[in-house]
Amino acid sequence: MAGDLSRTGGALEMRASHADRDRIVDVLRVAAGEGRLTLEELDERLEAALSARTVGELAVLTVDLPEVVGETPEALEVVRIEQEGSSTRRGDGWVVPRCLEIRSAWGEVTLDFTDAVITRDALRIDLDMRAGALKLLTRPGVVVDTGALVTNYSQIKARGAADAPVVLRVRITGEINYGQIVVRPPRRGFGRRRPTA
Repeated sequence: MAGDLSRTGGALEMRASHADRDRIVDVLRVAAGEGRLTLEELDERLEAALSARTVGELAVLTVDLPEVVGETPEALEVVRIEQEGSSTRRGDGWVVPRCLEIRSAWGEVTLDFTDAVITRDALRIDLDMRAGALKLLTRPGVVVDTGALVTNYSQIKARGAADAPVVLRVRITGEINYGQIVVRPPRRGFGRRRPTA
């Protein structure tokens, strides 16, 4: 069973603590990020985890998931990207922090959430970009808000993923000059088959 509940003494009838619920929620989000749970299953299990009264009710929610080796990767509070005239990409299992500070001139920053490890429900991006592009490759459940961003001679191109329960809210603040923000699902590779339900 994933989400080590042995620290509670192993009594399944014992009342669950906030920490027990939070641990299971983290395990479920990581499992969904790895493709082990559908978004519908994630939504159902998150609801059950948040309303669980006992350790036993929580244990049932992760019984079909692999054992967690060590702890869930710990997301950093703040990650900073500084670049000039170059490109930066985050993808392939990167751990999403609470806050991302981006200072970029004449370059491109790509944040790929397709296989990202999401352990929190919100990410704030503090942006200071000149003559460049910020690209966010989303997946169902990732919602991007650019309402607080100041744009000077810049454009925002946003195309959302399919409707799904919200897993991560990305709020972009700051300023972009002579650049663009692109929000879109990842492109399907040539010859790649769509998953069947």
